[in-house]
Amino acid sequence: MNEEFEAERPSAGNVPEYSVSEISGAIRRTLEGTFGRVRVRGEITEFKRYPSGHLYFSLKDERGKIAGVVWRGSVSRLGLVPENGLEIIATGKVSAYGERSNYQLVVERMEYAGEGALLARIERLRLKLAEEGLFDGERKRSLPVLPDVIGVVTSLQGAVLHDICTTLARRFPRHVVVWPVAVQGEGAASQVRAAIEGFSRLDGKGAVPRPDVLIVARGGGSLEDLMAFNDEQVVRAAAACSVPLVSAVGHETDTTLIDFASDRRAPTPTAAAEMVVPVISEVMADLEHRGARALSALSHRLQTARLRLLRAGSALPDLPGLLQTASMQLDTRWRRLEVALPGFVRHKRAALVAAERSVPSAAALLAGQRARVAYLEKALQSGTARTMQKWHIRFERQRLTPAPLQACLRERKTALAGICGQLDAVSPQAILARGYVLVTAQGQPVTSSGALKAGQAVELTFGDGAREAVISRKKAQKQEQGLLDL
Repeated sequence: MNEEFEAERPSAGNVPEYSVSEISGAIRRTLEGTFGRVRVRGEITEFKRYPSGHLYFSLKDERGKIAGVVWRGSVSRLGLVPENGLEIIATGKVSAYGERSNYQLVVERMEYAGEGALLARIERLRLKLAEEGLFDGERKRSLPVLPDVIGVVTSLQGAVLHDICTTLARRFPRHVVVWPVAVQGEGAASQVRAAIEGFSRLDGKGAVPRPDVLIVARGGGSLEDLMAFNDEQVVRAAAACSVPLVSAVGHETDTTLIDFASDRRAPTPTAAAEMVVPVISEVMADLEHRGARALSALSHRLQTARLRLLRAGSALPDLPGLLQTASMQLDTRWRRLEVALPGFVRHKRAALVAAERSVPSAAALLAGQRARVAYLEKALQSGTARTMQKWHIRFERQRLTPAPLQACLRERKTALAGICGQLDAVSPQAILARGYVLVTAQGQPVTSSGALKAGQAVELTFGDGAREAVISRKKAQKQEQGLLDL
């Protein structure tokens, strides 16, 4: 070791002397040479992602903890997305960082620490999303009967896409739009999520048509291979997709969280293709069967309507017989009318003659009315003479006794004088005679000084006549206040 470090012996004693960089380099070479590549199992903690792209974390178990780092160039090859609390097996090498005098594990690859840890993590996420209602049956939508466009999210490599397209061409050829993605490894989850959200945002107005149904598929694999479809962001994208979604991930026994969020789960990609489109021969047979049933039902309805019409026709009376009967009744009534009309006329003429005989003559009627008028005239003349005689006698009596008449005149004169006095008391002319003046403007009496303006012409009416006047300006406010103070 003395030759390796090339240390200089001190002048006193036999203990070698090293510089700090020499001892740090020796420790680093010792660690890297002794351990080489190692696999370390532990739980990720203190995870940080720096802007430089490097990942720093620690791996711990019940009795220890070791620092770890993933350089930026190795992040894309890790195999999973690290996060706090995840139990993994990290593959790398042990190295030392001399500037801080500590050692660390330089990780090149990560994998989940057994299926038990993966299943526990998936179960925790499933319970969390189920509590949010992402797996409720009310959110499931029915698939279209015959979609025009089918969207497929899968990898271009492998037999999945070939199986789907072959099945669609065999059953019912449809237009297929493929969004290629990575279905496992680093970045697979983000690509699947982006594809689902991209199909959901399509409006069909651009070059890419909007699919009527969406298939998310991949072949079978281990639990680690299917982890992209257990990713929380992928499951949320599937639940929020506006297009009906069919999940076909893995084989029949494989179950991922996207199966719970999708509208329909298919055990295999081929089954998914069979689920979204019917068999064209079966559709044609069904259409022929439905057409035959429709023709049969229509024929039955026509026969039923024909029978009802025949029954209704048989229940109707004979139209020629009805016309003949009505014609015979009309002839009978006409003959009876011809016989009855002359007799009716003779009867009415006889009644008119009898009434004429009972009516008195006009001369007799006029003579009677003339006699009555003469009698009334004599009665009127006699009554008028008697009335005139009565008034004459009464007038003569009053003329012979003038005293009562004079007393009556004096009484009437006194009453008249009282009424005249009352009229004078309320007469405006009497008020004007006492020195008051009536002010009128434009023929209307003025009752307020505020209604008049400077320069306005008014008419002043006195007890003995009227004069015209013009309004001057209003007195100053201060003079009025001075008068009030006095």
